[in-house]
Amino acid sequence: MAEAFTRRLPMHEERRADGSLVCRPRYAVWEITLRCDQACRFCGTRAGRPREDELSTAEAVDVVRQLADMGCMEVALHGGETYLRDDWLDIVRAIRDHGMDCTMVTGGRGMTQERARAAKEAGIHAVSVSIDGLDETHDALRGLRGSRAAALRALHALKDVGVRVGCNTQLNQRNYRELLPLADELATLGLYGWQVQLMVPMGRAADASELWLQPYDLLSVIPEVAAARERCDAVGLRLWPGDNIGYFGPYEHVLRKARTRGAHSGGCGGGIITLGIEANGDVKGCSAMATEGFVAGNVRDEPLAALWEHAPELRFTRDFVLDDLWGACATCYYADVCKGGCVWTASALLGRRGNNPYCHHRALELLAAGKRERLELVHAAAGLIRDRARFELHVEDAPPEWIASLTVPRQLAPVSGGGP
Repeated sequence: MAEAFTRRLPMHEERRADGSLVCRPRYAVWEITLRCDQACRFCGTRAGRPREDELSTAEAVDVVRQLADMGCMEVALHGGETYLRDDWLDIVRAIRDHGMDCTMVTGGRGMTQERARAAKEAGIHAVSVSIDGLDETHDALRGLRGSRAAALRALHALKDVGVRVGCNTQLNQRNYRELLPLADELATLGLYGWQVQLMVPMGRAADASELWLQPYDLLSVIPEVAAARERCDAVGLRLWPGDNIGYFGPYEHVLRKARTRGAHSGGCGGGIITLGIEANGDVKGCSAMATEGFVAGNVRDEPLAALWEHAPELRFTRDFVLDDLWGACATCYYADVCKGGCVWTASALLGRRGNNPYCHHRALELLAAGKRERLELVHAAAGLIRDRARFELHVEDAPPEWIASLTVPRQLAPVSGGGP
């Protein structure tokens, strides 16, 4: 799910000579339950039923204490669906009592006026409501007729009690063409911001082949996101591009101006300024990452601070070297700055971090040579929590009719004929 970023977070500092903690998790995203009241086609966790081993209230409150001791500034709660956990308000209150902001992401189906009021009283700072497209598209993606109407009711219920409200959208084949009309609608709702990110085929999304984006689809998707950003700027709605959108194409400054230091992507922040926690207490650098290969340990077994400082699964972004990259990313002009982009995206697609084909710059470079990249499914997902399918990446000649259908900057116009 997309997180409710409410401020720009600073970059990490260097570690002290004695190895003590200087870099700290400023922002934690915590999946407090997998119980959910919707069955979204793009759900990366396959949320629905709660996990049997979810943290108890006492364990959750102790996690809050540890986050505060580490200097965390904001905790974003999500699921599943946060409000379906009986003690969710106790967790919110504990976060606020420890001096941290508490935000939340919701699909909104069961966010009643009473729950909204209780959230406000407990100290919720802001809530991001997921809006996945226009009416028909949203309901189809959520697998529930009336889902979008419920999300909008939740949005208004939260606003009515004084909670700051934003929105988030996962972009896929079904909805990216609706970005501009969606921007026009959201601009009327008084939101603090709108975050958009690319859907990644993990979990339930790994089964939804009709929603998958091909790497070459970014040549159509990114201009739509940039146009939406400019439209939002014109009406005062803050559009935030997710960490897996963009990468140094001609729209990078449009996407990230006034949102990102230097107005360009700076690579994955997982394990540098962000921390992810699963409902059972497993700890990762980013909540979106798969479980396999990215869990540093569990809060039931080790203190958070010890995991943060020493676990390699939380340190690989801090200890990044160019040799971590492979494929096209290893030879890219922007490698030392971009660092392969979103780790979640690359690993979900190719089973290994360090080569991210969802890159606008890369798609344009290939297009200029009359080529494009295509992902081919070679192993379906097993149907487990946060599982991944496996894809192979192929470079092919770009069909001339497809090239002709694109709108690209003139200086980057591709060669004709679909070949080198």
